[in-house]
Amino acid sequence: MHDAQDVPALTATGLSCRFRRPWRPGRRAERVVWALRECELTLPAGRIAALVGPNGAGKSTLMRIAAGIVRPTAGEVRIFGEPPGTQGTHARLAFLAQDKPLYRGFTVAELLRAGAELNARWDAAYARRLVEEAGVPLDARAATLSGGQRTRVALALALGRRPDLVLLDEPLADLDPLARQEVMGCLLAEVAEHGLTVVLSSHVLAELDGVCDYLLVLAGGRVRLAGDVEDLLAQHHLLIGPAESMPFPASAVVERRVTGRQATVLLRTPWSGGGDAWQRVTPSLEELTLAYLRAARVDAGTGADAAGRDQTKDRTKVVAA
Repeated sequence: MHDAQDVPALTATGLSCRFRRPWRPGRRAERVVWALRECELTLPAGRIAALVGPNGAGKSTLMRIAAGIVRPTAGEVRIFGEPPGTQGTHARLAFLAQDKPLYRGFTVAELLRAGAELNARWDAAYARRLVEEAGVPLDARAATLSGGQRTRVALALALGRRPDLVLLDEPLADLDPLARQEVMGCLLAEVAEHGLTVVLSSHVLAELDGVCDYLLVLAGGRVRLAGDVEDLLAQHHLLIGPAESMPFPASAVVERRVTGRQATVLLRTPWSGGGDAWQRVTPSLEELTLAYLRAARVDAGTGADAAGRDQTKDRTKVVAA
């Protein structure tokens, strides 16, 4: 018998999703856009994962497929080894969309009652406590709530389901710095108390550093980097040295940037060569993530990563374990 932690919280296998943009005057035909293309990932249970990528990378689409809102074109997603289901969101999953949809005419108390009616697994006392601790009046209507209050109510509705996996799509985007800190503190407290698995999508890398212990970098509809943050940082090396010298194997180079006579190179494997001419430092989470995103953008449409390898033929060499 396997321990619950042995079953991945979220897996994607050959996951692809395309949308058709309708014809309009001036366009010869409808346009097919791939949001995800042969996306592969495995997220272990009990992690707080940062899902990072540029606009259009497929982050929201991935979450919506996992939540059962969007059906993939090909491939599959599994939640703790099970398909998302065809009738509503999987019982062990909660999804909070970026726009935090709430019935504007409902009071907070009415929203909580609706949560009880719509969810088989619902902890009314727990959801109410989360709202009260946030200082949100129960008789206030959703339309009158501030951005921070809306987020706290939406988070209470998501966590009231008592999920094991929570997907949060840009939950802090419309909040001021103080509200961001409060919401993140609330979320981390719940993770620590109940051992949730969280996938947190955000464009602000600074608010993920020190919070997330797992990293998923998504670009061009594919996972470019995945793994425990500590392991990924230990596996990569940032070297600074003379631009005219390049003593590194191309297969190990994630990105090479040149400014004047100085080159900055990110390697995905240890390197002992180069002598004293090269300064070696451990990259930060932001430096690591941005390097992979820039490399993916530069090589978009070529099918090759920063080292020139064909991603479409061998994804396992591109994705760090």
